[in-house]
Amino acid sequence: MSEATAASHDAAPGTETQPETQSRAEPCPCGSGATYAECCGVFHAGAPAPTAEALMRSRYSAFARRLPDYLNATWDAETRPADLELEDGTVWRRLQIVDKFGGAEGDSTGVVEFRASYRDADGAGLLHERARFRRSDGRWVYVDGRVIRD
Repeated sequence: MSEATAASHDAAPGTETQPETQSRAEPCPCGSGATYAECCGVFHAGAPAPTAEALMRSRYSAFARRLPDYLNATWDAETRPADLELEDGTVWRRLQIVDKFGGAEGDSTGVVEFRASYRDADGAGLLHERARFRRSDGRWVYVDGRVIRD
């Protein structure tokens, strides 16, 4: 989700505070079919994502649940912007993984193409991106993405 910006990398992935109105037993925003607690909640609590796709899904869920500390912690230090501003009123509605290349447990790099639908003050929108990931200190991090204009 390259159109957002990020602040500091100092925060650990598990340092976010979940809004009380969002139960860990609800479906995971990433669309896996599992509960949040069984899926992306594990990574938001600090466990490393085993694949680039798992990190992509957890980052989508972090946008949906408004977890800027997790987004910062999983953004490559070399490409992370200086400031993260999550837009008020943006509701992330659906994630679709279109394709992936590499990014498995034994790989050092990976690419995940995805479509993320959202709604904001301007109406419905779609972010279609090919996101690059790499391992840094044994953990997957988001490097950057190329937005695809459909």
